[in-house]
Amino acid sequence: MNDKLELFYRGLKDQKVSFIGLGRSHRELLPMFASKGARVSLRDKRTREQIGEEAGQLEALGIRLILGEGYLDNLCEEDMILRTPGMYYYHPALQEAQRSGVAVVSEMELFFDLCPCKIYAVTGSDGKTTTTSVIAEFLKAQGFNVFLGGNIGFPLLPRIEQIGPEDRAVVELSSFQMISMRKSPDVAVITNISPNHLDVHKDMQEYIDAKRNIYLHQGGLSRTVLNADNEITASFVPQVRGMALQFSRRTKPALGAYLGEDGVLYMNDRKGTTAILPMDQIRIPGIHNVENYLAAISAVWGEVSRENIVSVAKSFPGVEHRIEFVRELDGVKWYNDSIASSPTRTIAGLNSFHQKIILLAGGYDKKIPFEPLAPKIVEKVKALRAYADANQLSYQIEVDGGINAETAPHVIEAGAEILVIGSYLFRQADPKAAMDAIRDEAAKMA
Repeated sequence: MNDKLELFYRGLKDQKVSFIGLGRSHRELLPMFASKGARVSLRDKRTREQIGEEAGQLEALGIRLILGEGYLDNLCEEDMILRTPGMYYYHPALQEAQRSGVAVVSEMELFFDLCPCKIYAVTGSDGKTTTTSVIAEFLKAQGFNVFLGGNIGFPLLPRIEQIGPEDRAVVELSSFQMISMRKSPDVAVITNISPNHLDVHKDMQEYIDAKRNIYLHQGGLSRTVLNADNEITASFVPQVRGMALQFSRRTKPALGAYLGEDGVLYMNDRKGTTAILPMDQIRIPGIHNVENYLAAISAVWGEVSRENIVSVAKSFPGVEHRIEFVRELDGVKWYNDSIASSPTRTIAGLNSFHQKIILLAGGYDKKIPFEPLAPKIVEKVKALRAYADANQLSYQIEVDGGINAETAPHVIEAGAEILVIGSYLFRQADPKAAMDAIRDEAAKMA
């Protein structure tokens, strides 16, 4: 057991530690903290009936349950609070507890403090799960014992005693986790940043600031990998304390991996340029996955051989819910790309195929703009209208999503006749005026 961990365990004795939310990681941490002598409580907004028999199992371990409507009452009486990532960091109850001197942390924050080995961490709006998984596969191929966690894999803090200094930890971090992080990994990767999770964050700037925490607290011997093709991440380079690498499929960075005009992935370091492999030899499809590989290569270069990188690229089948092949039925191939919950992810998935595509989309409103989908929608509407005209078919084309005063004229011009604009109208101060403006534009096109 490492010294930091032993000291932490000793400090837990008789401390009042409260876990907010009975999530996956907390299920393992609750008995772990109780076994170290902490006075543990679980706070959850669900009732005892909703939790079920697990409530009795926790109480049998000596864990106090604070459930239902008043689950956040008297937080200031605790010594330490572990919040679930799904709970907003700036929740008034948490902020009040912090002001009173209570330590408010998360499983991942504690892991960063106590982990004895090198940590690779990946965040971003799109591509972080695949990039994280590829980095882990690279390191495994090189012979390292790898612990994969964060948003994927399994909770890492309950396994902290199994991790040695020669191992490698690879974690995927969301903005919810990053918002309170005050320690950065040895190797930080930001795949890209675009509007996302604005249903939780107060604004886009808070979302960006949360992502920046992945490198802001690094030391001089660290490495940060940034997307040169993304305006936001490219602007971070001057803020990096350690080695800054960039990846790109459009330009050749001074340091980092890039896609050449010949369709080959290259790595540029201080020794020169090394050809890695042609992009069409990467097993998982899509130009966005080429970007994910460029990011991952930049992260591990110097620690993983070119040969092992090539081997993984040719064999790794990808991860669930990310252009995951499901089956072929009656000549139709079905793919699960359900992780594509933003316009940029959806477009990336659509651009991965050269065949005709039928997109089935749905989900809840994350309060992010759909406008980036407009060019792709216009392209498909034009094709549908041209097909109808060429074959003397009569049907109406409906567009649902991404419609506003700016995109409506383009969609109408392309051939759409029915526009669904509820989400746009409800966000306007004067919905009637907004509706009238779109109707006026439609009339001009008639």
